[in-house]
Amino acid sequence: MSQFRADDALLTGRDVSALVAVGDGHRMQAEAAVAYEALRSDAAAAGFELAIASSYRSFERQCLIWNGKARGERTVHDDAGCPIAIAQMSPHELLHAILRFSALPGTSRHHWGTDIDVYDAAALPQGYALQLSPAEVAAGGMFDALHCWLDQRMAADESRGFYRPYAADTGGVAPERWHLSYAPLARLCEPGPGKAALRAAWDSAAGGEPLALRDAIEGELEAILDRYVRVAPGWCPGP
Repeated sequence: MSQFRADDALLTGRDVSALVAVGDGHRMQAEAAVAYEALRSDAAAAGFELAIASSYRSFERQCLIWNGKARGERTVHDDAGCPIAIAQMSPHELLHAILRFSALPGTSRHHWGTDIDVYDAAALPQGYALQLSPAEVAAGGMFDALHCWLDQRMAADESRGFYRPYAADTGGVAPERWHLSYAPLARLCEPGPGKAALRAAWDSAAGGEPLALRDAIEGELEAILDRYVRVAPGWCPGP
């Protein structure tokens, strides 16, 4: 029986006590790591080299990504994977452009140790820098075959508990075919932390660097949580 407990520290990416090493320098919840290794073996038998691009991500790491995009130090992309010119955007426009592909710190499913971004290392061309872009996973893309195989496994409920929370475009987070979530534990984490827990995490951000765009975030926080954080029921089997 799993002793997994989804408290505020875990939900906001500030508790690593139960994580174990998996893959090449990645960390996950122990139960999820066992399931991933089983899925990786299944993939190998089918001719794929399933690999993790991203697993657990701390609150601090998500803050660096978020603030970097808000300040123009990291590229903000559109749905086609093309860079967006953000200089003339209003705070509201920039906020929603970032949220399309990057989670608000404290709300990322990667904080939980249950979610991973994956690719087929055997299909990666030599010298190619992995992007996790729509083109890579689109029909005919370099990782399409892996994801078609995963589609079949998920449809048959033989994906070792992994499913896609962002398979469909509902107007919030863009579809992320590469993002897999270990449902038996991830469902215990949904719908994520409450607003009080989020604000406490933002107030205590390590390094003293304030959360960028916070005023804009606070002005529409409930709508943001509803649109970009709460995943619609039905992303995985079960009630």
